Parts: sequence; structure tokens; C-alpha cells
Amino acid sequence: MTPSRPSRPFGRALCAMITPFTSEGALDLDGAQALSERLVVEGGCEGLVLNGTTGESPTTTDAEKSALVRAVSEAVGGRASVLAGVGSADTRHTVELAKASAGAGADGLLVVTPYYSRPPQAAVEAHFRRVADAVGVPLMLYDIPGRTGTRIEVETMLRLAEHPRITAVKDCANDLLGSATVIAHTSLAYYSGSEEHNLPLYSLGGAGFVSTVANSAPRAMRAVLDAYDAADTAAAARAHHRALPLITLTMASGLPGTVTTKGLLGALGLPAGPVREPLQPADRATVDGLLAAYEELAQRYM
Repeated sequence: MTPSRPSRPFGRALCAMITPFTSEGALDLDGAQALSERLVVEGGCEGLVLNGTTGESPTTTDAEKSALVRAVSEAVGGRASVLAGVGSADTRHTVELAKASAGAGADGLLVVTPYYSRPPQAAVEAHFRRVADAVGVPLMLYDIPGRTGTRIEVETMLRLAEHPRITAVKDCANDLLGSATVIAHTSLAYYSGSEEHNLPLYSLGGAGFVSTVANSAPRAMRAVLDAYDAADTAAAARAHHRALPLITLTMASGLPGTVTTKGLLGALGLPAGPVREPLQPADRATVDGLLAAYEELAQRYM
């Protein structure tokens, strides 16, 4: 018997979607709509997370962020949840982004811990509460201390869970004990943000994943959850193992996941375009390796 599942406010299988650009580096809204349609209709994604790490949010303008949310919401709204990343190092700016994204049609907001300034936990808590109080849509907190320099500590998370609009967490803390503790004591929906933890976190009561690899192989990523939900844990483990080569090359090759994903999508003829500087494109050898891993996985799922 698998344990009862928690609420899934945004679905189970969410893709951390890239932001397509034209060959000249401009925002490609037609490409974004085409990619989002593919991910939802063909790939089985139940939610799309825009303007996050994979979406190159540090190098897109506020206007581009809102335009992307509006375009994708028009393309897939009603068929999948659309979440918008609104994190910044500035609480006031984060609130402005949150209001703009909600106004552009986002179903929820991904809010990262303020970075660089390394605020203490009381300030982290106040930041998230300020954003949650400013909008009428639910929040997914983004706990990724490896990038921000600051963890959302377990006790802070337990207090934030009491806010009616703080409903979910994208978990990149790499602390299964801490995550399991929060899951056990709150109704927060925990989404794995690290593909290697998709199955372990799900087995502990997680709600699903927010996956970069789902840009290229959404059905392969979802297959792990489908097998687990069917009470076939052995099949879930096999599906997880099959995806590891592509996960490794995409997320653990020494390059950002945005770079590897755009390299692979471009080779597959899908909307992607270049990355914005300071990121640099993947080299030919990297793309060839990604293609080989993708094609091996595609024989079973695509």
C-alpha cells in the first residue's frame, strides 16, 4: 500500500519551462506557446513554472516576464496550472512582480528566498508573508540554499505553513529529513526540484516535482509518479533508473540545466533559442551526449 497523497494544488508533474528566445535573443512568445502546448498536450505536464532558474529569470525584464505569463496562460490556461517565478533580492520588487504576474494570469507564484544579502530567518519569514499578503493567488516557496545562500529552516517553514496562501514548496534543499518533517506536520505540498529526489520525496508524501528535464522528456519523468501511484514501486524505481543518464547529463554535467536543456531542445528542432549572457551555449560534444541519452529514453516513452 502506498501512503495517502497530500493535496496537489498545482498537479503532480510540473515542468520548469525554459524561456524561448529568437536567434537574435529576443523573447519568442510564439515559441513559448508552442512549447507549452507540447508539454501539456503531448507530454502530460499538469503544470508549467515560468520565469524560474531554468527560465533565465535573472536576465529577463519585468515586462518580458509578464508577457511570457500572459502568452502561456492564453495557450494552456484551464488545462494546466501556470506558475510564475517572482523572486528577487528585494521584497518591494518581489511584491511588484507578484502583482504583475497574478494580473497576467498566473495561477500561482514561485517565490525564492531573498539572495545575496543572506537575511536571518525572521526576515525570510517576513519577506514571504509580505508577498503572500499582497496577492490573491497561492504561493510555492522556493528553497534552494545552494543558490541563495540561505535555507528556509524547518521551524520557519512550519510557521509559514499557517498562512492560507502559502500552499507549496519547491524543494532543492537536499535535506530529506527536514522535508519529511515539514510534510509530516503541515499540509504544504512538497515538490521535488532536484530530479534525483523525485521518487524519494514522493515516497515520503511529496506532491510531485518541478523538473527541468521535463522540458525534453516529460513523459519519462511523469512515468515514475504514475507507477508509484499504481502501487508498483518496483516499476517506479525502474523508470527512475532509466531516466538517470539524461538527468545526469542535463543537471550534473557541470553546466546549468538551462544551457543543457536549450542545447538539446534546439537539436530536436523545438523552441529554445540561445541562452542570454553570461550563460554560454553548450558545445557540440555535450549536445551529442544529451541526444544519445534522450534517444535511448525516447525508445520507451516517446
